[in-house]
Amino acid sequence: MRRRLPPLNALRAFESAARLCSFTKAAEELSVTQGAISRQVRGLEDHFGTDLFRRGHRSVELTAAGNRLLPALSAAFDQIMVAAERVK
Repeated sequence: MRRRLPPLNALRAFESAARLCSFTKAAEELSVTQGAISRQVRGLEDHFGTDLFRRGHRSVELTAAGNRLLPALSAAFDQIMVAAERVK
């Protein structure tokens, strides 16, 4: 049986926003709009069925679920980067 993975772009948006503590900075890093980051993160939250961020006025903060996801996701992206470097 094939596992259903979350969309890669949504995972990238979440990781960047969580690491930078900002949807705006994540948008700049990924060369997309802040609205695109927001939509990707919302889609990821829908996929998991839980909020990953607490959204405040001009601020975001990780929820407990977001804090659980970030280290594993960052490590996975680091492994992908290492694998990509080995191909070169």
